Amino acid sequence: MRPFSRRWYLLLSAYWFATAFKWTLVLFVLLPARVAELVPAGEKATRLGLLFGAGAVMATLGPPLMGWLSDRFPTRYGRRLPYLAAGSLVTALALGWMALAGSYPSLFLAYLLLQVADDLATGPYSALIPDLVPKERRGTASGWMGALQATAQIAAGVAAFLVASLPVLFLAVAGLNLAAAGLTLAFLEEPKNPTPRREGLWESLRLPWRDPDFRWVWGTRFLVMLGQYLVQTYLQYYLADVVRVFAALGRVLARSAAQAIGLLVLLISLGGAAASVPAGRLSDRLGRKPLIYASGVGLAGLLLPVLLFPRYDVLLLLALLFGVGYGVYAAVDWALVADVLKRPDAHATEMGVWQTSIVLPQILAGLLGGAVDALNRAAPGLGYAAVFTLAAASFLAGTLLVRKVRSTR
Repeated sequence: MRPFSRRWYLLLSAYWFATAFKWTLVLFVLLPARVAELVPAGEKATRLGLLFGAGAVMATLGPPLMGWLSDRFPTRYGRRLPYLAAGSLVTALALGWMALAGSYPSLFLAYLLLQVADDLATGPYSALIPDLVPKERRGTASGWMGALQATAQIAAGVAAFLVASLPVLFLAVAGLNLAAAGLTLAFLEEPKNPTPRREGLWESLRLPWRDPDFRWVWGTRFLVMLGQYLVQTYLQYYLADVVRVFAALGRVLARSAAQAIGLLVLLISLGGAAASVPAGRLSDRLGRKPLIYASGVGLAGLLLPVLLFPRYDVLLLLALLFGVGYGVYAAVDWALVADVLKRPDAHATEMGVWQTSIVLPQILAGLLGGAVDALNRAAPGLGYAAVFTLAAASFLAGTLLVRKVRSTR
C-alpha cells in the first residue's frame, strides 16, 4: 500500500478508533451497568469508584511498562505489531469475561485484565507515528488520529442509544477491536528493528525526563488535559444546579442533566471530528505552535460565556466551538511529542511516559470535588465558577508554555 495516502492514514489510525469506541462505552455505559447488576443499590457508586481508581493506577503504570517491553524485546515479526496482536486478543477475552462475570470480584479482575490488555496493545501501538511518519507529515497523521477518536465517540454514543442489550454491546466492542487490529496488522509494515536498548526499566523511564523539550511537552499537555477534565467532570452537575432548563428556540430538548450533557458531548465530538484533519495538515505547513496557541486561547475564552450566560441554547453553540478548539489541539499534540523524541530505538517507552499526562490530570480533577462542593455551599454556583476559571487558566498556561519547546516550531 502506498504510504501517506488517505487509506494509509486511516489504517494507521484504525486501532485508535476502536480504542476510543471501547473506552467510551466501557466507562460510561457498560461498566456502570454491570456494577449495578452485581452489587446492592446502596453500594454501586462506591464499588464503581473502586474500579475507576484501580483502573487509573493501571493506566498510569501500564503504557510506559509495555512501551519499554516493546523497545527492549522486539520479536522477529517487529517491535509494535506483535504486541498489538496479543493485546487485541486479550482485550476481546477480557470483554467477554466482563460480560459474563457473575460477581463483583470477578468483574473487578476482568476489568483489570482489560486494562493490562489495552496497555499491551496501545503502549507499543502509540509509537507507530514517530516510527513510520516523517516529521513533515506528522501533523496530518496526528489529525487523522484525532478525527477518528472523535468519530468513535460519536459512534459509541449512537450505539449506546440504539442497542439496549449489554451482551450485544460487549460483543460489538470486542468485534470492532479485533477487526481494527486485523486491518492494521494486514496492511501496515514496520521498519526494520533497530538494535534493542539495553537499559533496565527504571533507567529507560528516567531518560526522557532529562530532555527539557520532553518535560515541557509533557507538562503543557498535563495542563491542557487538566482543563479538559475539570470541565468534563463537573459540567453535568453545573447543568443540573445552575442551568436547570434545557431548552433552545422555545423547545425543551432534554428532561434531565444526563440527557442534556449527552447532546453537548455529541456537539463537542462533531466539532472535533470536523477540525482535526484540516488542523493537522495545516500544522505541517505552519508548524505546531501556532495551532496550539489558537486552540488554547480559544478554549479558555469559551469558558467565560459559560459562566456569564448559563443558558442551554448558549451552551449548545459553545459546545460546538469547544469541540473545534479541542479538535485542533488533539490534531497537533501527537505530532508535537513525536517531533521532540530523540531516541528512535525508544519511541514506545517515551510515548508511554507521555501518555501519563492524560491519566494524572483526570485523578487531580476528581480530587477537587470536595472543594467544589464546599464553595457551592458557601455561595450557590461559586464552586463551578472556581473550577471553570481554573480550567481556563490551565488551558492558557498549557498552550502558551509550548513556546518553551525548542526542537519544533
